[in-house]
Order: sequence, then structure tokens, then C-alpha cells
Amino acid sequence: MAMSLAACGGGSSGGSSADGTVTIHVQAWKGGGAEPANVAEINKAFEKANPKVKVDFEYITANDTYTQKLQPELLGGKAGDVIMVDTDRMKKWGASGYLADLSGESWASRIAPDAKQFAQADGKTLAMPMELIGIGMYANMDLLKKAGITEVPADWPTFLADLAKLKKAGINPIALPDKNAWTGGSVFQAAGSTLVYQKNKQWDADFLAGKTSFDPDWKGSLQQLKTLEDKGYVNWKKELGVDEWSQGAQNFSAGKSAFWYQGAWQVSNVKKAGFPVSFAPWPGGAAGTKPNAMLFSGTMWGVNSQSKQGDAAREYVKFWSQNENLAKYLEAEHAESPFTGGTTPESTETKVFSTAFTDGRYRILPSNSWYAGAAETATGSKIQAYLLGKASAAQTLKDIQTAASAK
Repeated sequence: MAMSLAACGGGSSGGSSADGTVTIHVQAWKGGGAEPANVAEINKAFEKANPKVKVDFEYITANDTYTQKLQPELLGGKAGDVIMVDTDRMKKWGASGYLADLSGESWASRIAPDAKQFAQADGKTLAMPMELIGIGMYANMDLLKKAGITEVPADWPTFLADLAKLKKAGINPIALPDKNAWTGGSVFQAAGSTLVYQKNKQWDADFLAGKTSFDPDWKGSLQQLKTLEDKGYVNWKKELGVDEWSQGAQNFSAGKSAFWYQGAWQVSNVKKAGFPVSFAPWPGGAAGTKPNAMLFSGTMWGVNSQSKQGDAAREYVKFWSQNENLAKYLEAEHAESPFTGGTTPESTETKVFSTAFTDGRYRILPSNSWYAGAAETATGSKIQAYLLGKASAAQTLKDIQTAASAK
């Protein structure tokens, strides 16, 4: 039914004036609120370069609020001409016929090989990837200095030793707020990005083919979470009462812990606190090794297949794909370019993380396959139960495998 409705058209709310100027309606969960992300600046540059096209930009709160607003608008043919999507929404809305096929656009061939899969469905490019954004560990370098630590740890033994120094100095070593079950599951993935993927870069494909499993491959990643509490650095029961999206960021910016775990999209806000900060990969490997960075295929632009201003909408997306324009967004997000030959802005805060990416030491979360929405949520929930002592490591890994195997 959705397919037939999408095919019938109806179009979005964009219009044109007597002088030929058209207006495109753009909807996104970035570009407003606490994450302006230089979107207004890029929109202004687009209008200057395309004087016959005006951008009517609408910021919508992320996650459920965004989906709940866009879903009925797409169904009724009232959604924007250009809409922000992620891999999960791209696949769902693409399957319903709401997204235009962008495979023939000039920028499509420039998408980096390992990023292309996140923008495609059924062999078609349905969205323009805007970023590969890191998820990792923040360090308050002032607090580390007070404990005699001069650089962010790169391996697990050094990390544990640094946490011990911080605790001895009377400094809260690390904060891992997990009220929404995101942090525990994400740290589990970040540790595995080094422990699992440095041994087998093809682990995802092997798992999907039934050639490998979470037990025993991910035992070490799960154990790292438990070790942090066993050594007195983290109280998981307490952390499960702290919201990772609001209170967690506020606490770290207030200098309440030396280390914290979150996405690179928080760097700009944390910088406002005034202390030197470093964003780095989770140091999960053996002594003397360098960690893999973990990245997420984040925001993307899709073109509404029902748009009455399809040509202008495609021009808008094309404008964003150009290095000099996308770089402004990447700078705000502290993210890496998803394009071959793309421009990734340099940042003192993210230098350690970006070096890992440049060196090829990275893994992109498989949000397009076994770690799609439902599996990510289930993983976080199962890990919460494990950290509270309600499930064994073996049972937890079995439950994660079941969630990741669900069709």
C-alpha cells in the first residue's frame, strides 16, 4: 500500500514563485537545538550559489520524535523534498518507495567503498552519506595531568594502570552513564572493534554466513566491562541511573571524571567547558598495541520520491557532497569524510582518533546488517542485565547472538 501511495505522487510542500524561484523543504534532526552543525551556514551558501532556490529548513528533534513526524507525512505525501535519514530509515523508507534512486548522481561513485553499503539498498544508492562519525573515549587532560598521566592510553593494561593512578589521586577515573542501555552496548562494540576485528576484519561477513559466533569471540569485550567494576573504577548500578545523553555530558563538562565515553558529535559542546580534551579510540588491546577506532555511518540526505521540486532537491544534495561544503558539517561534527578523496577537517581534540582512521585502524558499526536498530537495543539491554549480575557471560553472549541473528 505504501509503495502504491508513494508511486502516485502528491508531492511535498515546496513551491515556486512567479519569477521562477523555487522553495525546497528540508527536514533534519541536525541543524538546530544543541547541534547546529553549521547547517544554517551551508544552507546560506547553497542559496547564494543557487539564487533561484530557497531553502525552507525544518529542525526536528532526533530519534522517535523525528520518525513519528516524518512517517505520516511521507504516507500522506507531505514530507520535505530533502529529508535526513540514517541507514535504518533509509532501508525502511526506501523499501516503501519514499526515497528517490540517486545512483546516477555524480557524487555516488565517490562514496568510499566501505561506506557505500550504508547508503544502498537493493543495489540502489538511496541516500548521500554525510559523515563517518567516531564513537570513543573522552579524556580531560587537566585531570590526567594531576595524576601524572601525559597522554591518553592506547592499550588495556595502560588504561587500567591510568585508572588506578587517577583513583589514588582522588579523581573519579571514568564515567559510563547507561540509563538508556546505550553506553554499555557501545563500549562492548568499541572493545570488540580492536579485540575481534584486528584478528578477523571479515568477522561480520563470517557471522552472517554462520562461520563464527559471539561466544567465544566477544568474551574479552564483555569481560572488560566487568573488570572496570571489579577494580572499583565503575559502579554499574549507579551508572544505570544516569542519562548518557544529557546528564552524562553535563557531568563530564563540569570536570566530574577524567574519562567519559560518547560520540564525537559532543566534542564541540565539551570544548566550551574550557579544559583541554582528547577524543580517542577505546584502548581495548593487548600491551603495546594500537586500538582500532570505531565509527558509525551517521546522517545522510535522501530525496523524497514524491517531491515536486526533485531537480532542486538533487542540486541541494549535490552541493552538500562537495568537499568544501561538507567540510563545514564535518568540522562541527568532528567526523570523517565518507567520500574517497574527501576533506576531513583537522582538530586537536580528535587527532588521536583521526590518526587511527587515516592509518586504516578502524571498523564501521554494521548498522546495515546484524547491528541494525532492534539488535542494538537488545544488546544494550542484555548487557545491562549482565552488569547487574542477573545473567552470566555465556547467557549474555548467547542472547546477543540471538538478537543479532533475528531477521
